[in-house]
Amino acid sequence: MNTYELMVILRGSLDEQTVQSRIEQLTKTVEQLGGVVDKVDHWGKRAFAYEIDHMTEGWYVVLDLQLDNSAQAEIDRQLRIADEIIRFKMIRPDLRRKRVS
Repeated sequence: MNTYELMVILRGSLDEQTVQSRIEQLTKTVEQLGGVVDKVDHWGKRAFAYEIDHMTEGWYVVLDLQLDNSAQAEIDRQLRIADEIIRFKMIRPDLRRKRVS
């Protein structure tokens, strides 16, 4: 299992309850694929530095995950097809720390 940090930006037009349910759905998917969600950090609604697809704000959420490579590919696929997700980025923080050192 590898450690990942996943940042997700959801549409700003969504209400807080919808955002919460989408994050819970994502968490259940990770667990069904044999992964573990260590931490969920809701940053709330924030303004974008620049307009994205005619939107100026979005809901930011950061998740710390432990996944296998095959599960990471499935999560990536599901995030790409989700309409309410504007952008996402999944990184392996342990690899980033090695490059900086």
